Amino acid sequence: MSRPLRVIIAKAGLDGHDRGAKVIARALRDAGMEVIYTGLFQTPEQIVQTAIQEDADGIGLSILSGAHMTLFPLIVEQLKAQGAQDIVFFGGGTIPPEDADELRRRGVQAIFTPGAPLSEIVSFVEHECGKRRELVG
Repeated sequence: MSRPLRVIIAKAGLDGHDRGAKVIARALRDAGMEVIYTGLFQTPEQIVQTAIQEDADGIGLSILSGAHMTLFPLIVEQLKAQGAQDIVFFGGGTIPPEDADELRRRGVQAIFTPGAPLSEIVSFVEHECGKRRELVG
């Protein structure tokens, strides 16, 4: 029997507000996934290394600090540098629509803003991380 999907939920930079990240972590866990919450104040390098070490299928990054245009691209760069760009990378937080569009162009697979239904986030993770699992075996 294969293991459940494994997802890293992370908070990067100086953003100390983690309620949303914990809500997402719980929703994914309740949907049967293994969730590793990295805690606050992680660097992009630490987040990607954790994902690699934990053999994660996905990384969810929560940002409320306004640093999304810096931190999200750094995660994408780290995934590429580590040869781990197959790990599904999604995020959420207070991100303006035009910034969300740009982040998707830069390699973030999905952006969820406040009020996004938990069922939509769970469905995305199940679908995209499930596709990754099929590709990598």
